[in-house]
This record gives sequence, structure tokens and C-alpha cells, in this order.
Amino acid sequence: MSSAELTTNVAEASTPRRMQDIPSPSPQSGRRWSTAAIGISAWVIGFVFIVPILYMLLTSLHPPAKAQTYPPSWTAPLTLDNYRALFDSSNSISPSLINSAICSIVSTLLVLALAIPAAYALSIRRVPKWSDAMFFFLSTRMLPPVAGILPIYLFTNKVIHLPDNIFVLIVLYTSMNLPIAVWMMRSFLAEVPTAIIEAAQIDGASTFTILTRIVGPIAIPGVAATSLICFIFAWNEQLFAKVLTSVVAQTGPVYVGTLIQTEHAYLAQLSAGAVLISVPVLVAGFAAQDKLVQGLSLGAVK
Repeated sequence: MSSAELTTNVAEASTPRRMQDIPSPSPQSGRRWSTAAIGISAWVIGFVFIVPILYMLLTSLHPPAKAQTYPPSWTAPLTLDNYRALFDSSNSISPSLINSAICSIVSTLLVLALAIPAAYALSIRRVPKWSDAMFFFLSTRMLPPVAGILPIYLFTNKVIHLPDNIFVLIVLYTSMNLPIAVWMMRSFLAEVPTAIIEAAQIDGASTFTILTRIVGPIAIPGVAATSLICFIFAWNEQLFAKVLTSVVAQTGPVYVGTLIQTEHAYLAQLSAGAVLISVPVLVAGFAAQDKLVQGLSLGAVK
């Protein structure tokens, strides 16, 4: 054995093997830890958001006297009297819920009827200076609603003489949600393959046929996402409904606000009314959950 080989063997023998015995962390274990951390964070965030809703639901099922106690009585008996009081009283919540449903559904349908053709013209059949038109739509949302409440109130009561009218709310909700719907639908329709539309035009299909039979089925997830967002915005709106309505066209959020009075706050009935107002939005969200996720992903991914 040469002197060089002897030196090499001695060096390897004298090298500490503790570092060699420690296995290096694999990429898969790191990914598992990150996935677990994301899952735990999602559960914690979901728990934080769901606790107030569960507390509101539980309070709505407690008798009024037990609902006022502090700290809350978690073992109080459960009852449906608060919900019965909302429907059986002379000032029932039923007309307000019907008004909210009419305003939300009709305004959402009008928004879709106007936004889809506008988005088609701004994304597929682009009109001249389409970007200026898009920013004009967006600029209408820059004015705070409270800044325009006085002119709208004076115009409604002094010019067209339609106080406490549900038609006024429908027009307002349509105009408020139309810019958002145009922006959303444009991003959705921009994902439609132009080759399909060109083939339909070669076959002699009209613009209405292209919208209803070609673009419509492809953009259904986007339409579902847009309609759900417009419905939620219209259903939850309270400022204009509170100022422009009193009794006949009163909506659900305004009715719930009347349960808070200066001399007493009916906490149990207030929670019951809040649950009733929340149920349609939750049902619509769960029903269109798949289409909503697909629609939002379609508009965001290029």
C-alpha cells in the first residue's frame, strides 16, 4: 500500500460519522408539513367565522329573558317562539322578506340581461375604445352611496312621486350591480374560444343565437357566480332601502333594524330575524357552490 492510500484511509477513519448518520429531510415530508399547516389554519379561520353565526342561531332559540343574560346562558331551554312572533305579529316579517326577494331576483335578472351583451361587446366583439368604456363602468362605483342618497331621495319624492315604491329599489339595485357584473362577465367571456364563435358566424348564426346557444352554455359558471354576487349585494343592501321605503316596500334588513329600539333591544327576536335574513343567501351559496368556484376560477386564470 502506498503512502498516499494509507493517508486517505487514515483520514476517512478519523472523520466523525455522526453527520453521515443523520438523514436529510425529504421534500415530501416538507410538503406534508406545509399541507397540514394550511389545513389547520383553514379550520381555525373557519371556526372563528362560524362561532358568531352559531351564537346568533342559539340566541334566536332562547326565550327573550334568557337571551338577555350576561354571560350567555348556554343551557337555557330552546324554543321557536321568537320565529313565531316574527310571523304571527301584526307587523309580520313576511312582506319584508317578499319585498327583498322581488328586489333581489328581478334586479339580478335585469343585470344579467344587460351585462351579458355588454360584456360580449367588450370582450369578443370589441367595440372602439372598449377600455375607456370599462373604466367608465368602474368609475360609477367610486362615488360612495351615501353621497348620492339626498339627490335620489329628492328625485324619487319630488320629481317622479314614487315614495315607498319597490320599483325604485329595483332600478337602483340594477344600476348599482351592473358595473360589477359587466367587469366579471367580461373576464368570463374572454375565456370563450373565438374559433367556435367564428365557425358559428360562418354558418350564418346571428348574434342572439351565438349568445344563447354557444356563449351561454360555456359561460354558465361565470353567469352563476355573477348572479350570486349581484343577488347577495341586492339582498343585503340597507341604506337606500331604509331611506326610500317606509312600510309598503320595506325590505328584510330594514325590518330587522326596526327591532332595535331606544328603550329596549329585543335580542332574541333580533337574532331570529338575522337568521331568517341569512338563510336565503346561505342556501343560494351552497346551491351554486360548484358553479361559483368554477366561475371565479374561470375569470381569474388565463
